[in-house]
Amino acid sequence: MPEDDEQWNDGHRAFLQAFMARSTLTLEEAKPLLAAILTAFERKETLPEDITEADFNSYISAANTRISPFDLEIRSTFHQINRTRNYALINSTSDPIIQLATVHTAEEISFLKRVLDAMFETYNTPRHEIMAITSMQAVRLNKPSETDRRETQNGTDTQGSAGQGLKMVEAERMLKTLIDEGWFEKSKKGYYSLSPRALMELRGWLIETYNDIDEEDEEEGRLPRIKQCAACKEIVTMNFFRMQRSRDCPLCKTAWSGKDFVGERAAPTTNKQNSRRRSGEGLNANTSQVMTDEPSLIEDEDDE
Repeated sequence: MPEDDEQWNDGHRAFLQAFMARSTLTLEEAKPLLAAILTAFERKETLPEDITEADFNSYISAANTRISPFDLEIRSTFHQINRTRNYALINSTSDPIIQLATVHTAEEISFLKRVLDAMFETYNTPRHEIMAITSMQAVRLNKPSETDRRETQNGTDTQGSAGQGLKMVEAERMLKTLIDEGWFEKSKKGYYSLSPRALMELRGWLIETYNDIDEEDEEEGRLPRIKQCAACKEIVTMNFFRMQRSRDCPLCKTAWSGKDFVGERAAPTTNKQNSRRRSGEGLNANTSQVMTDEPSLIEDEDDE
């Protein structure tokens, strides 16, 4: 392919550089970006509303052709809440956790792994598929548990077990950094969950790590922890029936009960609080229930 042609020119380079400076990009975010690029390189004014989805897709396609030899790819997925299509630059071959290790310390990576374990193991049970974690729950994972420490001393290093951990203020700072870098999202109710970019980047790692079901799990009838939509095959971490016209499962055609949720709405405290509000019980009862229902991940430890 010629160095400069209609498929790849300085405008495409500028677009790719701008994309790399962001964690994700949507069509609406790309419109003013492409309008500025076209105005500069075509020397005539182009307005954001002049940019079409076809224009955007053509730049994505051209960029993917150029970056594929470097094991990079621009992928897209729908946001599970607002259904906006999100595009992200993904490394298609290397371990994403190793990638994060290039910009974060070993203690920060261990903390991240403990948070992911909490999301997809501790708070992802057949009864409550939350796959999210509150600020309090996350910060309490600042240090490895005594079990993890013993396993490390015995030479059995598990995910998130190495090191002495982080101070609580450092854990809070790491959570904010993961949001700024586009890995986590924080809901209005204070739950942290994986962002669309993280679900695309970590997809293979999540399935390999949390869907490794052994014979004992099979005998107990345990299902894979990482669920995929039967229709679009994307990972589901939040209730997706709110986005579908039909309330029937696209695979088995079973009607949704309207009571069983996936994501933060599956948290037992949320359901019980709503039930208490409907029954007219006061704030003190709700507060007591929240403190009682929240599961403990690790023993309380004083911040050093």
